[in-house]
Amino acid sequence: MARLLIVHHTVSPATQELLEAVLEGARTDEVEGVEVLARPALAASVHDALTADAVVLGTPANIGYMSGALKHWFDGVYYPCLSAGRTVPWSLYVHGNSDTSGAVRAVESIAKGMGWRRHRPPVTVVGDPGAEDREACWELGAVSALAALGE
Repeated sequence: MARLLIVHHTVSPATQELLEAVLEGARTDEVEGVEVLARPALAASVHDALTADAVVLGTPANIGYMSGALKHWFDGVYYPCLSAGRTVPWSLYVHGNSDTSGAVRAVESIAKGMGWRRHRPPVTVVGDPGAEDREACWELGAVSALAALGE
């Protein structure tokens, strides 16, 4: 069975709303054969990263950067993932109150350095999430589940 890893730092109602939409999409009945493993960034492990067939990353934009929790996870998995030499498809959703560009740029830089391959443009939400934002996150989850299957 393929495995989709969702590593998130969910600290606000807005990031919770986006995570729930991603999870709904990833667990849709339309995609079979994928185990969806959602882990808070401070609980996700190297093993989780090394056994994932695709990864979704979720973070708030904090002071122009990804959350410290997601950065901490990257610090712990960077070299083991780099050494494993696996090209993993990944995607990202980011929520910010005023801007998300610094967080997106930082995540993209690290994931590229690990040799991962972004398979979807990031979903970025500024302010309160609306129906279009939830739909974009649902789609991100569903398409990422397909990416775990190699589709």
